[in-house]
Amino acid sequence: MDAELFPRERARVAPGAVHVPDWLDPDGQRELLAACRDWARPPAGLRTVRTPGGGTMTARQVCLGLHWYPYAYARTAVDGDGAPVKPFPGWLGDLGRRAVADALGGTEAGGAAADAAAGTPPGPAYDVALVNFYTGDARMGMHRDADERSDAPVVSLSLGDTCVFRFGNPETRGRPYTDVELRSGDLFVFGGPSRLAHHGVPRVHPGTAPPWLGLRGRLNVTLRVSGFPAAG
Repeated sequence: MDAELFPRERARVAPGAVHVPDWLDPDGQRELLAACRDWARPPAGLRTVRTPGGGTMTARQVCLGLHWYPYAYARTAVDGDGAPVKPFPGWLGDLGRRAVADALGGTEAGGAAADAAAGTPPGPAYDVALVNFYTGDARMGMHRDADERSDAPVVSLSLGDTCVFRFGNPETRGRPYTDVELRSGDLFVFGGPSRLAHHGVPRVHPGTAPPWLGLRGRLNVTLRVSGFPAAG
């Protein structure tokens, strides 16, 4: 990426919510994109999500660890081909814990920074990923990530086209909110008092992905701690 007149700095958007630009380097972005392409293949691959009211989400989705559908989790793609959900890889959980430690530090991440300094995997065990694919006209309405039993921070990684990420408040879908530009490689983490804040994507800017990435559109990889017991 060309140097900018004013380099982007990390920003505390709200209590417990932090934006870290360029957190994933080019090699990390390529590796995550390759993994996303594998996960998107059937069975239990990329699908269109249908809402209870009969509508459809414009961003398509694939899940790991547990399958999310409005508004619950299952162990199979119950609103897709019915296949068992793909496993959540351990390296992705390590990435999530490192993201929380880097973004929030010891206080807001529940001691994650101290764990990282000691060389141990910090924080709780991430076990669910939702991967959303946006074309240029796709959007995501304001919503809360409220179907988990855990209140561990949510980790969001962006690949491809730049988007406007609207980060609001826990009480209402309306104002106050802050619009944040998320580019390829950016990290956004929200936890603590912002864990249940409403958020959405009102706009994607087509054609803004780094040419070297080889992606048309936007991928958002969201990591969560479900709080559900492991399958026995």
